[in-house]
Amino acid sequence: MHPRTPLAAALDTAVVISFIAIGRRNHDEDGEISGLVETAAPFLIALAIAWAIWRVWLQPDAVTTGVRVWLTTLGLGMVLRNLVFDDGTATSFVLIASIFLGTFIVGWRAVAGALAFRSTSRLR
Repeated sequence: MHPRTPLAAALDTAVVISFIAIGRRNHDEDGEISGLVETAAPFLIALAIAWAIWRVWLQPDAVTTGVRVWLTTLGLGMVLRNLVFDDGTATSFVLIASIFLGTFIVGWRAVAGALAFRSTSRLR
């Protein structure tokens, strides 16, 4: 397992939970933990499946890993939300989820990679 795997798992989970929390707040839904967990569940399940499918623990902070995790979490999360959890997947919701999850699941990896490159290039 890569040393940054726990941090990567925490950051990906935080991205999903933040997306759901912001959405629930913007739609004036109750602030209870149970509502947050219920809404986040399909995406957290999809995130866990993405991690297993792509064996993220081998290269947790690679941008290509982030793209795979993003697309799998988004697609599978929407399918689970619709078919298993019987919630809607309006086009606007899919678009906003795509942008938010993509920006932050891939984004933190891009920033980490840029910082690592910068610190490595300074050593030369």
